[in-house]
Amino acid sequence: MSLSANRDVFITCAVTGSGDSTGRSDKVPITPQQIADAAIDAAKAGAAIAHIHVRDPNTGVPSRDPELYRNVVDLVRQSGTDVVLNLTAGMGGDLTIGSVEQPLPLDSQGTDLAGATERLVHVAQLLPEICTLDCGTMNFGEGDYVMTNTPSMLCEMARQIQKLGVRPEIEIFDTGHLVLAKWLKSQGLIDDPVVVQLCMGIAWGAPDDISTLNSLINNLPDDWIFSAFSIGRNQMPYVALAATAGGNIRVGLEDNIWLEKGVLASNGQLVEKAAVIANTMGYNLLTPQQTREKLKLQKRWI
Repeated sequence: MSLSANRDVFITCAVTGSGDSTGRSDKVPITPQQIADAAIDAAKAGAAIAHIHVRDPNTGVPSRDPELYRNVVDLVRQSGTDVVLNLTAGMGGDLTIGSVEQPLPLDSQGTDLAGATERLVHVAQLLPEICTLDCGTMNFGEGDYVMTNTPSMLCEMARQIQKLGVRPEIEIFDTGHLVLAKWLKSQGLIDDPVVVQLCMGIAWGAPDDISTLNSLINNLPDDWIFSAFSIGRNQMPYVALAATAGGNIRVGLEDNIWLEKGVLASNGQLVEKAAVIANTMGYNLLTPQQTREKLKLQKRWI
């Protein structure tokens, strides 16, 4: 890994995610108000982008209800806080087999498979500046859950995102996902600049060792803009690694709930810690507006 000459980086804060972290930390936001407040706090701490999932306000389980997204987006926009909103489009690709001996019928509790248009309905309604595109299929964690994103599904989602004028953030969880992302670009379905998030350390995807990270970065086209993160205790080391390699930074409670050993974090605290690391290393943190200009985003608040 070579030292990058780029000194301008932006921070993304992934404020809640769709994992079971709500049972392990009372600081993980659940309601639209809590999620919006977390995004606002992250922005005030130095994050240029807030990556948003939503949850059922009563149970805390992940949701793709467009009205919940609308509530979060409206609350952030009405606050007057400038932050780039990045809405997930990863929900609706969840498949859980019934059991190892009887895979069918699928587990109805863990399976949520929706068509491309349905997975993007909140994006079409709210027109965020960025939405995610999970570029591949993989075993995800323990058990029988599979994150499911077929090439034909991704083509249609990319086509619709492109038509909406929203910038896709392509999430890469393993090396083959990068190959698929390049193929989508070759089909004319991804506009420049291509924005990539390298998602490291998630079982059973790309491990978060430096060799694997370096391999992914070395295979990125030179004009692609990337961020990189790792889950759990390696979240903060990856702040330094991503910036050093010429990329951008992601932290947040979606990926890690700890500020330090035994101390639960808030999103704002994680961003503050990342900002200190980046500033100490001599990197300049981009504002939301500077990030918009770098990524050529369309700001269309409605």
